[in-house]
Amino acid sequence: MFRTRRTVSTLPNYVILTLLAIFALVPILLLFLNSLKSTAEINLSPFTLPQEPLWDNFTTAWREGNYANTIKNSAILTGFTVAGVIVLAGMAAYALARLDLRGGNVISFYFLIGTGVPAQLFIIPLFYIWKQLGLINSHAGLIIIYIALQSPFATYLLRSYMVALPQDFIDAARIDGASNIQVLREIILPLSWPGFLTAALVVGLFTWNEFLFAVTFLPGTDLKPISTSLYAFQQRYGRDWGLTNAGSVIMIVPVLILFLLLQRNFIEGLTQGGLKA
Repeated sequence: MFRTRRTVSTLPNYVILTLLAIFALVPILLLFLNSLKSTAEINLSPFTLPQEPLWDNFTTAWREGNYANTIKNSAILTGFTVAGVIVLAGMAAYALARLDLRGGNVISFYFLIGTGVPAQLFIIPLFYIWKQLGLINSHAGLIIIYIALQSPFATYLLRSYMVALPQDFIDAARIDGASNIQVLREIILPLSWPGFLTAALVVGLFTWNEFLFAVTFLPGTDLKPISTSLYAFQQRYGRDWGLTNAGSVIMIVPVLILFLLLQRNFIEGLTQGGLKA
């Protein structure tokens, strides 16, 4: 009897989770299927299997989208942005969580507000400032923007993680004469690596997929990242949807593989950081 009640009580949960899984996976499945079709076949039957799979869509999309160059540019932008954010946010989070700074709660609240400010509010004045500084059309200028955009979120996430670390380890290190940098390097970092990994993955995904700042601050074609490659499939009176889907698959495959490899650590760091906020 109890087993029957328990089965009935959990049934709505399974129904909702199944619907959410379908809602998340069907668009990805359609993307892969339509990447093997022509534009005419997509317009005729976008929800069916391809009649004759067009594997050439991927080679054509790779060539016309200049993916060899844009992937390299995205790797540069993502690598330097993740490194910069992790270093700055790690030190800021440590200071806010463990050094009893005066006004630390106000600064943490400021970082929380900073995560929700829309980019459209400041992108135009920022463009003119960057133009005066000679940072337009350079990876360095865009990396600085990405670091500034993502550091508040990473700081807040890492602070939430560090706040709940056992104080006994830190006190023992202090008694042994450890400095703040030594405590951070020898105690905080080894215990907080799931949080750092989660922050790095979130920042990396944002940078890899970012489009608005990339097209605004990188007008030169040689420096554009992978998110702008889909522009190459725009035609005068329409768009080649077969190449667009194939190009989108090329774009998401590296991210999908990385997420699948690190998903357990990612979810662990995200949930623990959220629960300890």
